[in-house]
Amino acid sequence: MFDPKSDYALNKKDPDAIVYIDAAGTLTRLTLADFSSPEEFQRWKTWSDESYHQIENAGIAFSKHTLSLHGLSEKATAVQSPEDTLMKTLEQREREEMRRLLMEGLDNCLTRPQRRRLWLYCVDRLTVRQIAEAENVKHQSIVECLTAAKKKLKNFLKSGD
Repeated sequence: MFDPKSDYALNKKDPDAIVYIDAAGTLTRLTLADFSSPEEFQRWKTWSDESYHQIENAGIAFSKHTLSLHGLSEKATAVQSPEDTLMKTLEQREREEMRRLLMEGLDNCLTRPQRRRLWLYCVDRLTVRQIAEAENVKHQSIVECLTAAKKKLKNFLKSGD
């Protein structure tokens, strides 16, 4: 990323001086008056521009091949404990079992067209009109089917308490 306050930027922006920042952070400007001749100044100005440019490019190349940990969250760099791994595995198994039971319940509770249309509506995110067009039926038929499926599901879930 180009830094407009870097040595390179400050030196390049000022064609009448060689600008550098020393180790203490002091900004120094060497002008034509600090040199014995305009040719001498121009030679050093050209050299400083090229040198700063090479340093800037080397910094950019380095940063492109370096991963900074500064912006990463603790979660991204943390190693999961064995207990967390075990709990995650157990929770995943529990979710899979609940999903299986729910699907079995849906199979027993809903008719095949209700399951298909509910899936298209809720999971595939098709509109009622799209489902009706795909199945070559009236819009109202899909609405009635989804309403009946919703009612059956509510009763099914209430009975599971």
